[in-house]
Amino acid sequence: MPRLRPARPPAVRELLASGAPSFSFEFFPPKTDKGARNLWRAIRELESLHPTFVSVTYGAGGGTRDKTVDIVERIATDTTLTPVAHFTAVDHSQAELRNLVGRFAAVGVRNVLALRGDPPGDPMGEWVKHPDGVEYASDLVRMIRSYGDFCVGVAAFPYKHPRSPDVESDTRFFIEKCRAGADYAITQMFFRAEDYFRLRDRVAAAGCDVPILPGIMPVTQLSTIERSEQLSGAPFPPEVKARFDAVADDPDAVRRLGIEHAAELCRELLEQDAPGIHFITFNKSTATREVYGLLDGAGYGASGSVPPMTA
Repeated sequence: MPRLRPARPPAVRELLASGAPSFSFEFFPPKTDKGARNLWRAIRELESLHPTFVSVTYGAGGGTRDKTVDIVERIATDTTLTPVAHFTAVDHSQAELRNLVGRFAAVGVRNVLALRGDPPGDPMGEWVKHPDGVEYASDLVRMIRSYGDFCVGVAAFPYKHPRSPDVESDTRFFIEKCRAGADYAITQMFFRAEDYFRLRDRVAAAGCDVPILPGIMPVTQLSTIERSEQLSGAPFPPEVKARFDAVADDPDAVRRLGIEHAAELCRELLEQDAPGIHFITFNKSTATREVYGLLDGAGYGASGSVPPMTA
């Protein structure tokens, strides 16, 4: 049975303005029935931590568009969570983008994360604008904001976007998204706090005060390191990799170190006034809950207590 929700769902910008550290989680649309069961189990377990919001990704080329809308709608109607829908411009005409905005509005979703997106098949392949689409994420932000009372987030890149020629250009592109109407940003995953601080300092020096949430993914197995490099387009920091290489022959030790490192990273970020933490979960709750438990035990959590883990 649907749960009672506020008549007007909160905007992420309003939640971040409260001043309390934000804790949020990112999920992706599963491809199988088993994956769907795992997703909803993770959502229910993480719901008990009362996150600021949760986000649902959107496949390259719009491949998971319908699933994203369905999951976001169910989160909005059947849970106490505030959903954020990822939204990309890849292979979509402006008419299709308008239709998607309308679908989100129809289910009461007013928070979106606007991304230009990667080409389907090869993320580093040539970017080809849809003949009737938009060219840049800033155009997408402007379009969404023009259609109603939406709160729009964008991506930020601590190292720089792989397609940006240099850090200075990347910073300029980010500022353009903010000037187009972005309310907040979430970073690509990173593993060294100083990379986030450099990004924040560059943006502040350009006169932009849009809150930037760090995107954090606990490393629970060595294959995660290679995957993170593929997803972020940036090398894994050598000094962090050395710590994992030292325990590479012990999977349990790798996992323990991953939880410990993520908690250390989060504490350093929060101590230096990051507005919160956005956890990339890969639809699993256990590692995220363990990291959150370490933060909560140290006085950084939002709930005051962490329920027993069941997965």
